[in-house]
Amino acid sequence: MKVIIAGGGTGGHLFPGLAIAEEFRRRDGSAEIVFVGTERGIEAKIIPREGYPIRFLRSQGIVGKSFTGKAKGVAGLFLSFFDARRILAAVSPDIVIGVGGYASGAIVAVADLKSIPTMIHEQNSVPGLTNRILGRIVRRICVTYHESLSSFPMNKTFLTGNPIRRKILKGDRDAACRLFSLNKDLFTVFIFGGSSGAQAINRTMVDSLNHLSDLKSDIQFLHQTGDRDFEGIRDAYRKTGVKGTVAPFIYQMAEAYAVADVVVSRAGATTLAELTALGKPAILIPFPHAAGRHQEFNAMKLREMGAAMVMLEDDLGGEALAGAIREVYLNADLRAEMKSASKGLGRPDACTKIVDVAMSLMRNG
Repeated sequence: MKVIIAGGGTGGHLFPGLAIAEEFRRRDGSAEIVFVGTERGIEAKIIPREGYPIRFLRSQGIVGKSFTGKAKGVAGLFLSFFDARRILAAVSPDIVIGVGGYASGAIVAVADLKSIPTMIHEQNSVPGLTNRILGRIVRRICVTYHESLSSFPMNKTFLTGNPIRRKILKGDRDAACRLFSLNKDLFTVFIFGGSSGAQAINRTMVDSLNHLSDLKSDIQFLHQTGDRDFEGIRDAYRKTGVKGTVAPFIYQMAEAYAVADVVVSRAGATTLAELTALGKPAILIPFPHAAGRHQEFNAMKLREMGAAMVMLEDDLGGEALAGAIREVYLNADLRAEMKSASKGLGRPDACTKIVDVAMSLMRNG
């Protein structure tokens, strides 16, 4: 069995693809999984570390770019179709699965033209441009949210949830404390703004440390900053004397979640799928420029169910964020309620459902 998983650019697209790959491998140890992405996307760093081969397309985004950027994007789009034909000829896959992002567009479209079984997975409540186009031609579509169903043909669309990697569920707190040099007896706040970091969250978190000085001996932090802000944020923690570990990127997310008593993060679909599968209390700060404001809608769902607090970026401030962290720390009953509500929303079986759809499609060819 040969499978191509195409897409990436951000962790929100890539990590569901990795989860799907792991489920294929779990069912068939001899399955050949090949990822397709771009050299500029996060997949170029992550996929080789995970032990999968990756092929690259000369593709780049168009939406939200300048005129020059759009022109380069259109040129790259044409080149990516030639790259897709070359990759398909070399791999001869039994199925091609798109997991979102512009890197998935050309190869899924060309695979469909060659009558290779194709399917896509949509992580967000508001589908992205690439998946909206591909949804018209692929044979199967899997979606995370009920709200996405109306965006695709009903006769080939399945509500599965968002797949998460099995190892996310297997983190160990003691091992995590050793890995990140943290104290296992302290309340731990894990902050991350997505795979590239988030400047707004980083700046606000630094400001909030000044409002949490009375809790220095009780709270510690694990903070993924992204490459751009790493040194400045690390120095800020040192100056305030707050305990914690700061890293530009954390590969060991299972351990990061395991050590966290509360998570401060964006509200991307993959992050929320992981949080709810683990039942982690969260303070969500949705990315305000996400397509169709889908992060805000995703976050509000969790707030309505009592699984998370939500702070909009326009209202974000250090004192307010510190107040939210303080409230979760001091109120054990609130944490327990948030954990229970979060677990009730989780879909840890999403990956099984998606691969079931893929296997059925391959059998029926």
